[in-house]
Amino acid sequence: MTDDFTQADAWIEAARPKTLGAAVSPVIVGTALALGHGGSHLPAAFCALTGALLIQIATNFANDYFDYMKGADTAERKGPLRAAQSGLVKPIHVLRASLVTYLLVFLPGAYIVWRGGWPFIVIGLLSVVSGILYTAGPYPLAYTGLADLFVLVFFGPVAVVGTYYLQTLELRTAPFVAGLGPGLLAVALLTVNNLRDVDEDRQANKKTLAVRFGRGFARAEYLFCVVAACVAVPTYFYLREGDVWFMLCPALLVFLAAPALRAVFLRRDGPALNRALARTGGMLLLFSVLFSLGCIL
Repeated sequence: MTDDFTQADAWIEAARPKTLGAAVSPVIVGTALALGHGGSHLPAAFCALTGALLIQIATNFANDYFDYMKGADTAERKGPLRAAQSGLVKPIHVLRASLVTYLLVFLPGAYIVWRGGWPFIVIGLLSVVSGILYTAGPYPLAYTGLADLFVLVFFGPVAVVGTYYLQTLELRTAPFVAGLGPGLLAVALLTVNNLRDVDEDRQANKKTLAVRFGRGFARAEYLFCVVAACVAVPTYFYLREGDVWFMLCPALLVFLAAPALRAVFLRRDGPALNRALARTGGMLLLFSVLFSLGCIL
């Protein structure tokens, strides 16, 4: 399986590019809301985006290392090969890459704290610590079933509200509600991943919600996240803004989600669920674009 898998490929897979939409989408949504309220600030938006991507990549590197060390990533895994698991990159090098990438967060972070104040020190530190503890430590979030809540909060309201406040220097209700959109779709992304790896995770004592409550629960969780994000959140803003029909465009994603829903509910093989994972990531980005257009137009 690694015959055509180069070291460069291993590093790319370790960064998990299909998951990076979870870092980009809330920044897009927060920036669109700020623009719609007349308070966009491009340097702040750029630093928020850079910081979010660096934290996501650093966390992915850390997950690659700690999942391998804990035995969750083996030759039997159904997902894409990982850097440490493939044998093409030494595990210690993956760990060092994670630490260096986390340190790079302080570059955009310095500007973010200068503009937004001390609350962003707390948000930044919590994001970094949570990213490390996602798979590290005696009680890692991903191994206790708490990962879904972490993803919902940090890739949803925290990221959207933080991005919005950093540009407008104001707090409003709208970013908190809007943050549920990308947050729920990020949970859907995680759910597909957990559904695909449920057998391997059970053997490694990785107690994701799919392991704790079974495949049926994971499928229901995925459906709920997609419908709530694509229908409930835009409907709230449609009613709030008063007949701005374009706000309902993200609801169309429910129909575009049909292939991913079919795979989640009817398939168990790795390739089919990997495609569903990619489609869910694309849906997350498309949601942020459609929702953002509704905020701006």
